[in-house]
Amino acid sequence: MLCVTIARTKHKSAIAEHIQVAELGAKLVELRLDYIGRSIDLARLLKNRPTPVVVTCRRKVDGGRWDRSEEERLMLLRSAISMGIEYIDLEEDIATKIPRYGKTKRIISLHDFEGTPKKLDTLHSGLAKLDADIVKIAVQGNSFRDTIRMLQIMETASVPTIGISMGDYGIPSRILATRYGAPFTYCVFNPEKAVAPGQLSFDQMKNVYRADTIDAETKIYGVVADPIAHSYSPLIHNASFLANKLNYRYIPFRVTPDELNVFLSWCKEEKIGGLSVTIPHKQSILHLLDQAESAAQGIGACNTVVFANEDNEMFGYNTDFRAAMDCLSEAMTNWTGKKDPIENQPVLILGAGGVARAIGYGLSQRRAEVTITSRHREKSESLSKQLNGNWIDWEDRHVFDARILINCTPVGMFPDMDESPFITNTLKGNTLVFDTVYNPEQTMFLKGSKAAHCPVVSGLQMFIRQAAYQYRLFTGLEPPIDVMVKTLKKAISPVNYKDLDDEDADDD
Repeated sequence: MLCVTIARTKHKSAIAEHIQVAELGAKLVELRLDYIGRSIDLARLLKNRPTPVVVTCRRKVDGGRWDRSEEERLMLLRSAISMGIEYIDLEEDIATKIPRYGKTKRIISLHDFEGTPKKLDTLHSGLAKLDADIVKIAVQGNSFRDTIRMLQIMETASVPTIGISMGDYGIPSRILATRYGAPFTYCVFNPEKAVAPGQLSFDQMKNVYRADTIDAETKIYGVVADPIAHSYSPLIHNASFLANKLNYRYIPFRVTPDELNVFLSWCKEEKIGGLSVTIPHKQSILHLLDQAESAAQGIGACNTVVFANEDNEMFGYNTDFRAAMDCLSEAMTNWTGKKDPIENQPVLILGAGGVARAIGYGLSQRRAEVTITSRHREKSESLSKQLNGNWIDWEDRHVFDARILINCTPVGMFPDMDESPFITNTLKGNTLVFDTVYNPEQTMFLKGSKAAHCPVVSGLQMFIRQAAYQYRLFTGLEPPIDVMVKTLKKAISPVNYKDLDDEDADDD
């Protein structure tokens, strides 16, 4: 079950948001009384409430906003209990001051915004003894190890426990909470109004991760990175799993390089199905795998891991280069009408990073004449040697006569969409242009190339193809390409978030 936190400064806004989330399917709401700016009218907030509620009034020392007297806060909490609320949140030091009354269930909570205490089990035991129906521990997660410990606390607890590892490292503890025994997990209606680090929105939890329906049989997949910047992979894969009615979920894992081995061991123990791998782990993960395809070894990078057989052995793949080759071959064939349109073609790759390495490898295998250029001369020279190709200075890129021109830099990516890595008015229409940037779909680079009458390939095409390859590896099924495309295009289109504005709301 999902509990949606409502933290509004005015009664009218809190009530309206409560009604709205209930209409969207929320079954439980947390009312944060410490956010209410005026004198709190409990009867107004609780009368005709559309869902059960958790009433919380958090002090500043515990990460809340309550700045009035402690006596007034305790009186408010007792009054809420006397009015028959479903749950009350009580910190450890006041749990004995507010006795059980009626049918209200007691959540005994502890918060630490600095880090994860060493003796979590001892802290949990102490909280559980305070006449707790539910124990809630929310602490800052500073590593994936902290997340593992929190999941273990929830799984082994004798009293139902909500364990939250706050921050990016702890996102799995929020999404997978009920899988590990939590009675519910918290989220927020408006992602711009999160009340704790790493808190996800109701829309993400319900419609992307479907966290409220994750169970012991759900197969888990994910993307591992550091940092775990906003990725569209969870959107695409979860939408595809849903389309094929699979009880699978795909979630983000933030893991530092020094924890990668620990993380992979955890994946084996938890029987994780597969992983997408991105920066900075694509190269370092190779030597930790049980097996890797020849392409991944040749590229020196792996972007997909599948856990297979009874021993959960790790098999590594690289779907980036396959997707790029498919895109290029199809576009070149359509343009030239030739059966093998890439062999012997002069190719200029802008950039010398991981994507350039993968695409350069694929082109070299197809016997293209690969030339690398980037702002870093040493990197260009190094990659060109690995690919048995050539390199040129960045300043010379516009005079190079390329049949295929590929941007493997992030130039032009959202939000810097007015930039281009290449002055396209130098093109003469006899070059196929490929931009690996997929957000936006139509970059300035591609727009200028079209204006120069060049055939183009978008990064969105490559992104979808590599995700489709991963989907086949993960599931053994054909991916719903139309769902993938529709989901990604919707995600990268500008959306104005509709929200109730406290400043504009009239409280009278």
